[in-house]
Amino acid sequence: MDQCRHVLPGTRGSGAVKLSARGSAVILAGLAAVIGQAIVISLATPVGPGGAAPAEATAPTAALPPAVNAAAVASPAPAARDVAPGRGHTSRTGSAARGQDRAHRSASGGTGALGSSQASVVKQQVGGADLASRGIVVHYPADGATRLPSVPASAYVIANARTGQVLAAKDAHGLFPPASTLKVLTAIALIPRLNPNATVRASSRAATTAEFDVGLVAGRRYKVSDLFRALLLISANDAAVALTQATGSLAKGMALINAEAHHLQAYDVVAKQPNGLPADGQVTSAYDQALIARQALALPAFMDYDSAQTARFPVTPKNWVPLVNQNKLLTQYRGGIGGKIGWTEAAGATYIGMARRNGVTLIVTVLHCTPLQEITAGEKLLDWGFAMNGKVRPVGQLVPPLPAVAASHTRLHAAPLPAGSGGMPPVLVIAAASLLAAVLLAAGWITRRRLAQRPPAPPPAS
Repeated sequence: MDQCRHVLPGTRGSGAVKLSARGSAVILAGLAAVIGQAIVISLATPVGPGGAAPAEATAPTAALPPAVNAAAVASPAPAARDVAPGRGHTSRTGSAARGQDRAHRSASGGTGALGSSQASVVKQQVGGADLASRGIVVHYPADGATRLPSVPASAYVIANARTGQVLAAKDAHGLFPPASTLKVLTAIALIPRLNPNATVRASSRAATTAEFDVGLVAGRRYKVSDLFRALLLISANDAAVALTQATGSLAKGMALINAEAHHLQAYDVVAKQPNGLPADGQVTSAYDQALIARQALALPAFMDYDSAQTARFPVTPKNWVPLVNQNKLLTQYRGGIGGKIGWTEAAGATYIGMARRNGVTLIVTVLHCTPLQEITAGEKLLDWGFAMNGKVRPVGQLVPPLPAVAASHTRLHAAPLPAGSGGMPPVLVIAAASLLAAVLLAAGWITRRRLAQRPPAPPPAS
């Protein structure tokens, strides 16, 4: 009762002085502790340019949806050539096996925020029921129809990039090895995340990647933009490895690549090598290739790289090699604007092509094609698509990407941040330290003042 009375406003006396001084000191000490803790936390949190947390520390994991985990990143298979064409084969799975494969991938990676809702999406045939057919699907008009050309490919899709309408398809969800067309997925996953002006140190792994390559030298630094040109113009397998490792590690980069496939709802895709070289279980579908191509069209930086007909690459300061785009659609097809070829023995010839005429942009994807016929097959399907766009009833739809997570496109810096760039900016550190010092000085001054105002202690009783 007496103690409470001493802290009431207007109370006087030595007890009130003692409690007031003690209260002020406690408050100031608490404030000092809060400020000190804030400084410690800030100093422990590195920052990138602009004061934001650096992408190197957070983006690789923040960008991964729950559907992708470490188990999805397999050890790379032995390297194989992805250059000279030759007749190949593939192990095609039936529709039942494809359903089991999708269900297995959903069960192993579909937990977390997406949960059972993704499992149900993955199990169905994305894009429409007609696309579940393993044969050719097309809905011709009653009259005036131009027949689909016969092309030597096991699977293909022809679609309108703007509307997403699938005009015709063959075994759209059949699973096939992608070969080097996988590099398009690698590019669209990494272009938004890597600073084009940063440099990447080539690892021994990148420098010893099987041909076809641009000739990276282990230990040398290469500009990210130059690596993307080598990746897309001449299908450089070593550039794919270097760019993927620039995310922090090959495993992190592969997780980002698979995460991008899931973001696009390309659930048929399993990527294990960033360059598309053979790896057990690495597959894609013609439908998912079209989803990837549609996203590529939406990235101006990708289109700038991919549509360049020639470039030069500095292997060493004194050794510059010419890059000539392998996609002949750019030069021999009216309206050709981009694409990517691929080949391995197992995959056969694979192709992604993009063309625009009179404001209409079409995408064609071709899998397991006769070698050296992939671009010609793509051109024939594009010709048919331009002739029949708006006349045939669509057989399916290219689904839109899932909503993007804010952290998923945080830009990564390939080169390490400069020394001293981690932690709270220096100006804020100085200001916070000054404030802390002022608080401590004020606390000491108030305490000394209160003590000076206290009456002298009575002499001890004799």
